[in-house]
Amino acid sequence: PQAFEEALEEAVTAAGCRLIVLAGFLSILSPDFVSRHRDRIVNVHPSLIPAFCGDGFYGLRVHQAALERGVKVTGATVHLVNEITDGGRILAQKAVEVHEGDSPETLQRRVMEEAEWVLLPQVVEDLAQNISKKEIGE
Repeated sequence: PQAFEEALEEAVTAAGCRLIVLAGFLSILSPDFVSRHRDRIVNVHPSLIPAFCGDGFYGLRVHQAALERGVKVTGATVHLVNEITDGGRILAQKAVEVHEGDSPETLQRRVMEEAEWVLLPQVVEDLAQNISKKEIGE
């Protein structure tokens, strides 16, 4: 993990990245990496945080847990990354209905298509515009 983060840090610095977007990223970044990029790392999580989030909740596990709990609505959350897994400030959420007969796979697909793939581009565009405005002094 340390070698990966060193390579990531090098790539981010070399590219002059001002925003890091995690999508389908299943690794947990170290507190040191996160603190160096405070408020510049965005993640999309396949649930309505604070439900079904934190350590161990990723991929199909999130949707399996939602189905086992019997929720009628789930969704996706875009949030800033901090040192707590899925604990950063929520930037946007979008709800998705759970259908009778859903499997973890069908629910995952619907959450991706109806929420994750809609929210993440919107939030990233808004953040990028705000970064640009700050840089040109607007």
